[in-house]
Amino acid sequence: MLRLIKWLVILLLTALAALFFWGYAPDTDAAQMESKYSSAASRFAQLEPGLRVHYRDEGKSDGPALVLIHGSNASLHTWEPWVKILGKDYRVISLDLPGHGLTGNNPAGVYDNASYVNVVDRLLTKLNVDKAVIGGNSMGGGMSWLYALEHPEKVEALLLVDASGQPSAKSGKLPLGFRLMRMPVIKEAARFIAPRSIFESSVKTSMSVQSKIDDKLIDRYWELNRYPGNREATMQRFASPRNMTAGTKERLSAIQVPVLILWGAEDNLIPVTSAKWFAEALPQAKMIIYPNVGHIPMEEIPEKSGNDVKIWLDDVVAKTPKV
Repeated sequence: MLRLIKWLVILLLTALAALFFWGYAPDTDAAQMESKYSSAASRFAQLEPGLRVHYRDEGKSDGPALVLIHGSNASLHTWEPWVKILGKDYRVISLDLPGHGLTGNNPAGVYDNASYVNVVDRLLTKLNVDKAVIGGNSMGGGMSWLYALEHPEKVEALLLVDASGQPSAKSGKLPLGFRLMRMPVIKEAARFIAPRSIFESSVKTSMSVQSKIDDKLIDRYWELNRYPGNREATMQRFASPRNMTAGTKERLSAIQVPVLILWGAEDNLIPVTSAKWFAEALPQAKMIIYPNVGHIPMEEIPEKSGNDVKIWLDDVVAKTPKV
């Protein structure tokens, strides 16, 4: 019996050693990441001691403001294709939420709905934005409609792109990285183990338009996930209840502004049925479903989705009473 236990321990230690050899990945260097992934438009807002938020304020400086919020484990870079399309007529503000991109950790250690909505609001206050169109993808879509409920006087219109919110929405083929982060023992290893292959698999599961996936895109997700503080933040978020942004139709019916719902028909993370759920819940909703597109339309079909947003925004602006 003792010999069996001994061999089991040896096998376990060998497996752990092999796992670390295969996938050990330390945090990336913050300075190198900022040099690689910031742009001429990048700014850092000190919202409180230790909380420095990376954001970009681009496009037409005196145009109507559009605020874009990325999804879980993404960054503001996901909106870059849209900025090129919409920035000619609109002021486009994007940001890295705490625990994402080049923002890194929140010194308060909080990554819940209230804290994210508060960060968005404080950034807009700092930028003197009194009213804007608020939009987001996935978790960022959930933050967008939550912001509209918390600050209705500051929201001109709402843009939901494959947004979280429908209670108990059943995902299809959940990306490998998301599945691993929900395994009690395995997820603890995420502090040290982050093989690039997991991020490649997750991106390929999230995006149906595979031609848009290249090494540069995969590296961005992989490297920014390992920006100091981001992995610990991810672990804390995934330890929270799964329906982090769950709403009800009754609650959403209070949003009385124009809403555009964009959705990929092949979304593996949040099913396309959620788009219809939102459309039924929101009084002024318009819905567009994209065939053969996954969870990230702004990266998969940037021209088509970006132009659809522009047509809608132009209409919203035209109907907005001039002060």
